[in-house]
Amino acid sequence: MEKHDIAIVGAGPVGMTLALALKDSGLDVILLDARARGAARHDPRVLALSHGSRLTLERLGVWARLPATAIETIHISHQGGLGRSVLRASEYGQPALGYVVAAGDLAAALDDAIAAAGIPVRDHATVSGLAAGVDDVLISLADGTHLSARLAACAEGAIAGGDDTALVERDYGQCAVISVATPATPHGGRAWERFTPQGPLAVLPCRRDCAIVHTASPADAEALMTLDDEAYLARLQSHFGDRLRFAAVGPRACYPLKLRYRPNPVGQRTVWLGNAAQTLHPVAGQGYNLALRDVWACAQVLLKAGGDPGAADTLATYARERHLDRQGTIRVTDGLVRLFSNAVGPLLHARGAGLLALDLIPPARHFVAKRMMFGARAWP
Repeated sequence: MEKHDIAIVGAGPVGMTLALALKDSGLDVILLDARARGAARHDPRVLALSHGSRLTLERLGVWARLPATAIETIHISHQGGLGRSVLRASEYGQPALGYVVAAGDLAAALDDAIAAAGIPVRDHATVSGLAAGVDDVLISLADGTHLSARLAACAEGAIAGGDDTALVERDYGQCAVISVATPATPHGGRAWERFTPQGPLAVLPCRRDCAIVHTASPADAEALMTLDDEAYLARLQSHFGDRLRFAAVGPRACYPLKLRYRPNPVGQRTVWLGNAAQTLHPVAGQGYNLALRDVWACAQVLLKAGGDPGAADTLATYARERHLDRQGTIRVTDGLVRLFSNAVGPLLHARGAGLLALDLIPPARHFVAKRMMFGARAWP
């Protein structure tokens, strides 16, 4: 039977990042992907990357290949009340608070680096089952073949395994309508996060355009998807306000929003990463950034431990080191959605006071900004 040290299930950005982080480890690593080779290059989504994520991608040698748009300022507000806060990169001595990249561009840069490093990728390899034993994991493929690995790293959200009864799930009753809009005037490297009773609305600078993440109830999202471009543009402008005028809008896509995570991201000879470990609401754009911090930490633990990559104490070390950041990020994003996605009067005023205090109290503002840039361990 074909044997490997590490089998990474899923050759999207998360799986490819882990493979690149381990390319000089001496471990025998293979990527398994259910899709055709390079399918992730066609991902239409847009990702907001933190400054910390940029540093990781620089270490992997792929950042210079990415057409990224810098987020120099973030404007946070809420609909129907006073109070707002502004975060500026210049306050932290950084070139940007974060960056916006097309998911397809990121996947292309990673895929090119995978090919250059000679890391094997098996495409059209749908994993139908994982059976963890004492010394390895038996990986069954849909075509009836099998292979084994000392560690299975699941970086694909559809992969089940371990104690699935422990999964925590919450349906937010929201959908994200995503699109790219052309502003009538330059965006100036500014991003907007606007909280509304229907859910947050994010406007992100993306080259000369703006990436739009418009949260709505499932029924409203369905209605928004049926509008022609002119009618949707009017709805978007009315919802966002006059801080930036939009001249045109492109095609839209719609995704349901749920919280889903594994409290323990490791099992017997198995580790779950990316959407296989946690799927977050897009508010504050923390999903891929958290995944990238998980991947980098996982690679560093494996490199430091040496020997058997699937050893129980090695995986326990990884889970322990990532507990604070994972739980903190999950709770913050979940709390933001539940706190801001309603029109209750007392909460409306409390939210406004909180945003005003965030703007007027530098230590509080710095805490939020550094958490967004670097994760839970960014603040002493």
